[in-house]
Amino acid sequence: MTVTPVRDLKKILPRTYNHRREVLSGISTVLSQHQYLQPVLERFVFNDGTARTLVGLTGTIKVFYEGKRYNIPVSLWLKESYPRTAPICYVKPTPEMVIVTSRHVSSDGEILMPYLDEWRHTQCDLHSLIQVMKAVFSEVPPLRMCLYPEECEYSFLFIPITLHMCRAASLLNPFVCPNFFKATDKQAVDLV
Repeated sequence: MTVTPVRDLKKILPRTYNHRREVLSGISTVLSQHQYLQPVLERFVFNDGTARTLVGLTGTIKVFYEGKRYNIPVSLWLKESYPRTAPICYVKPTPEMVIVTSRHVSSDGEILMPYLDEWRHTQCDLHSLIQVMKAVFSEVPPLRMCLYPEECEYSFLFIPITLHMCRAASLLNPFVCPNFFKATDKQAVDLV
């Protein structure tokens, strides 16, 4: 992944982008509002196997769930026809996280929202898309912490996790979905 300062993006943005000025403007607007997102230029492989070098934004967006702030890792990829077409968006779990599938997030992490399906370039933009994501993810978080090593993609890297370790980790890790506490508070009392 090549993280690119926005000032350099104009120089390296592929000429295949049809609306370069609008792409740069949209990215600049987002970066001024969301400090934990960074522009990237990287090879993107589409579902049909074709690959293109695309510009994107990667990092975290702040989401408030039940009064607590969580940082949700995302990647937003701009096709060469952007802003005429919607970005391709994914949540990007860290190794100790799992995707919570819902009507808004597929099992591979792709973000599925009416805002993307009904994209109109004169009415939709990256900043508004992120606001919609924040609102939706505030209701239904797209990720949660692995409760058991076998849940994690890289489970061989983890030591066995006890309930108390999960509680401690969830207090330190901003990516943890607080639903863990709802399901396990009674279990915690039973174990003590």
